[in-house]
Amino acid sequence: MTAPDCNILGILDDGLAGLGDDARQCLHEADLVIGAARMLALLRELPGEREWRTLDGALGDVPGWIRDARAAGRRCVVLATGDPLCHGIGRFLVAKLGTDGLRIVPAPSTLQLACARLHRPWQDYRIASCHSGNSGEWNGWDDSARPEHALYPLLRAIAESPRVAAFTGPENTPTRLARALLAAGYGDEIRLSVAARLALADEALFADLRLTEAATREFPQPNVVLIERDTRRATTTGRHGAKETDATECAPRHAGEPPLFGIPDADFVQRQPEKGLITKLEARAVSLAKLALRADSIVWDIGAGSGAVGLEASRLCPRGHVFAIEKNAADAANARANAYRLRATNYTLQEGKAPAGLDNWPAPDAVFIGGSGGELTTLIDAVLRRLRPGGRLVMNFVTLENLATATATLARLGAAWDVVMLQAARSQPILDMHRLAAQNPVWIVGAQAGSSPESSHD
Repeated sequence: MTAPDCNILGILDDGLAGLGDDARQCLHEADLVIGAARMLALLRELPGEREWRTLDGALGDVPGWIRDARAAGRRCVVLATGDPLCHGIGRFLVAKLGTDGLRIVPAPSTLQLACARLHRPWQDYRIASCHSGNSGEWNGWDDSARPEHALYPLLRAIAESPRVAAFTGPENTPTRLARALLAAGYGDEIRLSVAARLALADEALFADLRLTEAATREFPQPNVVLIERDTRRATTTGRHGAKETDATECAPRHAGEPPLFGIPDADFVQRQPEKGLITKLEARAVSLAKLALRADSIVWDIGAGSGAVGLEASRLCPRGHVFAIEKNAADAANARANAYRLRATNYTLQEGKAPAGLDNWPAPDAVFIGGSGGELTTLIDAVLRRLRPGGRLVMNFVTLENLATATATLARLGAAWDVVMLQAARSQPILDMHRLAAQNPVWIVGAQAGSSPESSHD
């Protein structure tokens, strides 16, 4: 490895006062110092002459600046907040420049400092960031949020982990995060702790705030936040912090979070009486199994009804995303209520009739068709053309006519398919005994694109 001619130097908001001898030596020897304007301002008192260059809005130019400095025999320092390899510029520069001649001199991460101030062991926390990008409207979240949303990675980290430590930003503040969590269905099971202006004289800590508290106040900048979620608590907190009294109160019958898989039918908001549009648990279980889901699967749910299949898929694919569509406004409202109760932040619901709008969705790994709106042949063709290699299409039918249409269409398009007929019976009390009450038979069709020699698809 060659001698370092570029140092990526971690620094905190106390500037020179917080730097060790090694870091100070790097700065004294530097001909070029690159950093955010806020960081450069902390070092203006440094004696000697050197070039100062701000990277604000010019991150992509930094590797070129370093290469030019090296070619001219100049030594450079790039400033980073805290640990350059913890959601900092270090990873980007190593990827662009390699490791030869590059040395990283870290300071403590601001998340590490926050945990120290709050007496929390930081190895218990999953580290995430929402530092970059603008999260949009006042609450930072809505029912149509997609993976491109600036708060999406952080909300998914919170869904997967009971303790998350997060870097915030000028746009994505703890206030906006709290409002987003409330909009996504969280409540008193979450506490936020905010550590602001760390290592400065006016450092401030705000420990164990309820979401409703954090959502109504502003915090000094810069800051980081610790999010802690009690998985044993159930909540009926509403979208704006108040207890709701409409269909969203259809909550789990047991304390804590719903199961990962096998949510009872009665726990979903649905049309009443029982003839509501919901795929029953037994058919839902077999259908989800035939979708062959992975943790990162992209799933389409066409004809979502109450959302039961898509929402259970969202729980089985914590690093994936479910895109659902429903044409009936009342059913779409029920699906939204269910998504809100389940805090399904990796679930996007579109109100409309498929196939309209499907072109705007990413290619799927798995597709479930629970309702076709009379467009079954068109939908099968559209889905098979978009499925990723090895992807699965699963359809549920209760009529012979739709079953015949589906299998004929699959055969014509050269897709391999199979059918399972599922007829379940559930126990029901009768006097002081029990009998079995049969459910309607369901045909579950599974298919893969291009799996037979006759396939006409790429």
